[in-house]
Amino acid sequence: QVQLVESGGGLVQEGGSLRLSCAASGSIFKMYPMGWYRQAPGKQRDLVATITNDGVTTYTYSVKGRFTVSRDGAKNTLYLQMNSLKPEDTAVYYCSALDAYGVRVWGQGTQVTVSS
Repeated sequence: QVQLVESGGGLVQEGGSLRLSCAASGSIFKMYPMGWYRQAPGKQRDLVATITNDGVTTYTYSVKGRFTVSRDGAKNTLYLQMNSLKPEDTAVYYCSALDAYGVRVWGQGTQVTVSS
């Protein structure tokens, strides 16, 4: 059974930085990208960034140049380095992966709050 546990969220001022981590345990379908999503209050959950097992990354337009997704295969950990944070980045951030059966698994989420 795959478990994903996020950490690293918090309160930061506009322009600040945070680094999120997602520790994965269990059998992840490593041929499928892992990703970070976020959900602001009253809004849908949106994709923020993905990374393949080969290190190929994609980003949603609003975070390009500010966020960096990375993956440590040995530690089975996903990271999201967030710089130049803006109030509109405020959301609960989730990591996600597919398990060995192709079922999407979510972490519990970590709150990021950016004050202006």
